[in-house]
Amino acid sequence: MRRLGIAVAFLLLLVEPAGAFRLTDSRGRELVLPGPPQRIVSLVPSVTEIVYALGGEGRLLGVTDFCDWPPEAMNKPRVGGMLAPNLELLVALRADLVVATTEGNRQETFDQLQRLKIPVFTVNAQRMTEVMAVIAQLGELTGRQAAVGPLTDSLMRRIKAVERAVKPYPRPKVLYVLWPEPLIVPGREGLLTELIELAGGVSVTAGEPDAHPRFSLEAVAARAPEVIILARHGADRTPLSRAPWERLTTLPAVRAGRIHSVDGSYLHRYGPRVVDGLELLARMIHPKAFR
Repeated sequence: MRRLGIAVAFLLLLVEPAGAFRLTDSRGRELVLPGPPQRIVSLVPSVTEIVYALGGEGRLLGVTDFCDWPPEAMNKPRVGGMLAPNLELLVALRADLVVATTEGNRQETFDQLQRLKIPVFTVNAQRMTEVMAVIAQLGELTGRQAAVGPLTDSLMRRIKAVERAVKPYPRPKVLYVLWPEPLIVPGREGLLTELIELAGGVSVTAGEPDAHPRFSLEAVAARAPEVIILARHGADRTPLSRAPWERLTTLPAVRAGRIHSVDGSYLHRYGPRVVDGLELLARMIHPKAFR
């Protein structure tokens, strides 16, 4: 048996090149490359933001049409949208790794990349601890491990500062509207639910299954939110219309004039700016705590 073990180990050495790069992704799948990736394409705006924050953009060869932060990212070659990236461009860029997510990229894209023999590293974050884990993973992928600690430490200090500021105050019931028609809200598996809690509120849809469930206006009214936050979307960050909500005069949030609008790019992505979004949420939910 000992000889068999030695033989297997010898064969593995023959198959796996010296200096092989190994890293486990968010799905628990191990990525094995001949060496650290040098030509990375990001199919995830959150990933693009993190790579720049770590100073690893030198290895970033391409990004999606939605990767608009930081502004310098818009100078990178564009490979199309998240749902249907241009695979010919990916091949032309000679990418040795694509970073994707199960939250925004289709299974068809994963299958096509596999057929093209382009390795894929999958990221996903539905909790702040997972955001920090993704930052660490991308630090490994870009050779910027030394930048991970200072970045995550800075973000955690700001999160703790928000928690301290809102702790003395009662927690109001908060409705966050991701999308108006159909009405989409954060559920218990969404990062936004945790962000609302960290900001000193209680999401009225926190108990709903999935990350982004659909909801009815009647169900929202029955939960009597005290604060309503409407996400803004698109390149111009167009606000959602307040009019349908302002007509619901029986809601505590409407009676108190507590309907707010927020740029969704801060809160719907899990790059470092998500902490900026947390601070914005906290100021909307607890304005007295930040005077």
